Amino acid sequence: MDVRRVVTGHNAEGKAVFASDEKVPALTMKLLPGSEFHRLWGGEEAPTFPDDGSEPAQATYFPAVGGYRFGMFMIPPETTASIADLPDMEAATAEVEEKMPGLLSYMEPDAPGMHTTDTIDFEYVISGSITLELDDGAEVLLKAGDTVVQNGTRHAWRNTGTEPCRLAVFIVGAHRKS
Repeated sequence: MDVRRVVTGHNAEGKAVFASDEKVPALTMKLLPGSEFHRLWGGEEAPTFPDDGSEPAQATYFPAVGGYRFGMFMIPPETTASIADLPDMEAATAEVEEKMPGLLSYMEPDAPGMHTTDTIDFEYVISGSITLELDDGAEVLLKAGDTVVQNGTRHAWRNTGTEPCRLAVFIVGAHRKS
């Protein structure tokens, strides 16, 4: 599914303008069959104004301290997809690294789906339902209209339902206390 992104900015006189209005295609990957990700906006440092509406550079999927990301993702039901049948795992892994740099480095190979980032994530469930799993198997079922604020927690998303779950997310790089 494409997502329409309208971006405002400022002209040379400082007047508000529509800088762009375009469709952002979903990123799909063989290693994450049935999933979709939309990298809608982000940057590596706090933005400045006035701006021309140009999308800031984003070196990695998750931002460092001072960086931010805005996007959407869709997780299919667990019964929908399997990576077991992938003919070329190396190519599928390379595809993820190309489209969402650094994402796989956060994933725990011995605990599928589990990951921890130095970010605060603000999530909103748009449609469907999803189980958010934390350490030691603690779980909460989230439904359309629910929100989550994740403060650098170890977690995984599990869609045990029958419909895809779509979420909007705003991610901010954060300092982790030692």
